[in-house]
Amino acid sequence: MQNQKEIIAETADYVKELLSGEGSGHDWWHIYRVWKNAKAIAAQEKADLFIVELAALLHDIGDHKFHDGDETVGPRMARAWLGKHQVPEEVINHTCTIIKDLSYKGAGTSSAMASIEGQIVQDADRLDAIGAIGIARTFAYGGHKNRELYNPNIQPVLHDSFETYKASTAPTINHFYEKLLLLKDRMHTTTAKAMAQDRHQYMENFLQQFYAEWEGER
Repeated sequence: MQNQKEIIAETADYVKELLSGEGSGHDWWHIYRVWKNAKAIAAQEKADLFIVELAALLHDIGDHKFHDGDETVGPRMARAWLGKHQVPEEVINHTCTIIKDLSYKGAGTSSAMASIEGQIVQDADRLDAIGAIGIARTFAYGGHKNRELYNPNIQPVLHDSFETYKASTAPTINHFYEKLLLLKDRMHTTTAKAMAQDRHQYMENFLQQFYAEWEGER
């Protein structure tokens, strides 16, 4: 196996080439921010940084949202890449388990992480789904999927299964209630919980302004 720094550098280059220019909010710069936040959180925790970095970099290379809901694509692509670099099997298994379990699966479902490394990467990914960047990404994805901006006649649904969550075609504003506003209380680490507070409040303020403008009050 190459040394860990070389593998991380090559993995970053691989993901950058794969996802650069993607327009739905799941591009290289999303990966870069998750990677950066994961390293910052890991610095405060007792975690295996190599696994944290690998999982952060590879977590979206085969996102189910772009593969007809197939949740196996990402872990398979990650396993192939890491195997090519002769990464130890236990590291591959741990990394692929994190990737498999990472996604938010609906308000009424659990997406628990069995390891501190998984908790760190999940926190970092969720931080990028909220706040100003989270708002921007949400509308980018909504546009990518040709969804309505807002429809007051369609109420948010707190999905009780991953299948119903994946099948949703609701307006973009509904996504705030079905996922984004719920993430603050689903952070694992102390560092992420603190970071989530301001980002959550920013979304609350945005929605207040949005509805006021919708009604012509501002």
